[in-house]
Amino acid sequence: MIAMKKIGFKGLMAGMALACSFALPAVAAEVSGVKFADTTTIATKELKLNGLGMRTKFGMVKVYAAGLYLPEKKSTTADIMKLEGPRRVTLVMMREISSEDFGQAFMSGLNVNLDKTEKSKIVSQIAKFGEMFATIERLKKGDVLHLDWIPGAGTQTELNGKRIGETLPDLAFYNAVLRIWIGDKPADSSLKPALLGAQS
Repeated sequence: MIAMKKIGFKGLMAGMALACSFALPAVAAEVSGVKFADTTTIATKELKLNGLGMRTKFGMVKVYAAGLYLPEKKSTTADIMKLEGPRRVTLVMMREISSEDFGQAFMSGLNVNLDKTEKSKIVSQIAKFGEMFATIERLKKGDVLHLDWIPGAGTQTELNGKRIGETLPDLAFYNAVLRIWIGDKPADSSLKPALLGAQS
């Protein structure tokens, strides 16, 4: 009888531990110690972590960890471009970098992935996006940058939880930004498949 009580108590404790584990915030994965939540909410819509990876320079210098959040998981750039609803790219800085250098890297990524016709349609928004980087002096290790697409509003950027820059209205612009990482000429060839959810 005593043995049965002991087993029952152990079973109860195990059940409570299991229940508590389900109540904890879900962390899907991490890269180089940077953790990304399994889900996030944008404009009342729950988004899923599609993939994450590390942007490196010269194959070894860590620049930032990146995560891509979508309404539903997709494994190709074409399918992501067709998605309706909000989206998010989260960048977590791994080193300090001047806003000028960071902005130039963004502009370079846009330029190599857009043809003249595509660029001409969103040139004013590209210019405003570039101006945004002039409002901050530098990005520091640990800084978190969110680039969000919000239907009915546009592209919104947050740095450490604070909105920066203007809201840029065209979906074509946000898709152009996404192509920096998942376009035909991505900023980092190993980061692209990671964001598309490829298994390592």
